[in-house]
Amino acid sequence: MNARANPWLLSTPALVVYAVFLVVPLLMVFVISFYDFKFMGGMQPTFIWKNYIQVFSDHYYHQIFLRTYGVAILVTLACAVLGTFEAYVLSRMRNPWKGLFLMVVLGPLLTSVVVRTLGWALLFGSTGLISKTLMAAGLASRPVSLMYTNLGMGIALTHVLVPFMVISVWASLQRINPATEAAALSLGASQFTVLRRVIVPQIVPGILSGSIMVFAMAASAFATPAIIAGRRLQTVATAAYDEFLNTLNWPLGAALAVLLLISMVIVLLAANRLVERRYGAVFS
Repeated sequence: MNARANPWLLSTPALVVYAVFLVVPLLMVFVISFYDFKFMGGMQPTFIWKNYIQVFSDHYYHQIFLRTYGVAILVTLACAVLGTFEAYVLSRMRNPWKGLFLMVVLGPLLTSVVVRTLGWALLFGSTGLISKTLMAAGLASRPVSLMYTNLGMGIALTHVLVPFMVISVWASLQRINPATEAAALSLGASQFTVLRRVIVPQIVPGILSGSIMVFAMAASAFATPAIIAGRRLQTVATAAYDEFLNTLNWPLGAALAVLLLISMVIVLLAANRLVERRYGAVFS
């Protein structure tokens, strides 16, 4: 009996911290999402579905959710392509270049997301380096700004999140036996065929795991969309922030946060179930 209870007793401090700092705040947000809000009276502690009905019936919020998941999907695809290529190139490098370029790829993780995003904001502006380069090359006749655009937000998010894809694919590449690639080459396969028929099928679990992670972080990102897209192109996270701190409509902001959380859990559980069902032997 004690042997069964010991793991739970040892985990009690962590479970208490988890409950106090995560579960309780989430429950409070969920409860607040059913409150009413009046500009003259603030929050009214009543149980109503008004906030959820407003989100589901208002086309404005439909656009916000579509933008959030549309950008997240595009960022995930971009990270899957770039991250897989980077991880493969790094795995083929020799020391000390491998360690050096691995630090170059993963180094941005040591810098604040806000700092990296502000750097992109300087590049994206109408007087930024990108605009000046396009005009100098004759590709644009007037200043070009990527600020407050879905493209600019996608580029910045891709730069922020691609290291996570590299880490995931890198872990899968370490599992591959180099002899399989050598055997394919000795049998007459070209390098491209080996990459397509031998390497990629074995790293698909890593690509899928990285995609799940990148999609979750892209859909719930706040700092990068807030700086690059601003209030002109809101995502669910920035819209919830705006409701909480600008209009002070906490119940509506809580409803947006709850719907984002529920939709993310559904998507991630479905994707995780698909990965485990098809590649369960790899993760076991």
